[in-house]
Amino acid sequence: MIVLELALFCALFTWMVKLAVGDNALNGLYFYPKPVQERAYELGLADPETVAGKRKRFMIPFFLVMAAALVLIVGLWNRIGEFRPAYLQALLFMEVMNWYDGIVIDRLWVGHSRFWVIPGTEDIPFVRSWPEVLKKRGILTLIWIAGAAPLAGIIALLF
Repeated sequence: MIVLELALFCALFTWMVKLAVGDNALNGLYFYPKPVQERAYELGLADPETVAGKRKRFMIPFFLVMAAALVLIVGLWNRIGEFRPAYLQALLFMEVMNWYDGIVIDRLWVGHSRFWVIPGTEDIPFVRSWPEVLKKRGILTLIWIAGAAPLAGIIALLF
């Protein structure tokens, strides 16, 4: 059952990213490395203020939806109401999401789809290398060890 829940959680993650970018990769320019963003600005494809606004309009609801989904899955669906098991399950979901983002979203989807290539920036690498993915995801692994605690606390309080 937990594998299905993890798959649904990752599907929600993917759906939200796709919803944010729609049919134009420029809608997700805030996901790209700085050199790609700067080239897009130079080419007049976007401006920093608009990109910053889109980032904020995506990230806030994204984190709220993902956190709410996690609380509902662990607390309501799995009926976990004690801190320790809620923490361990929240940590599992957050870590799977972390590595899913780095491997499936960044390396596979973005790295192998023409959709994500912004015209005029083809010469700039926009997909993280494997060492970069491992470093970033390793750091986030440590961050989520602490980040799972507040969610587990919320789950323990609500359920």
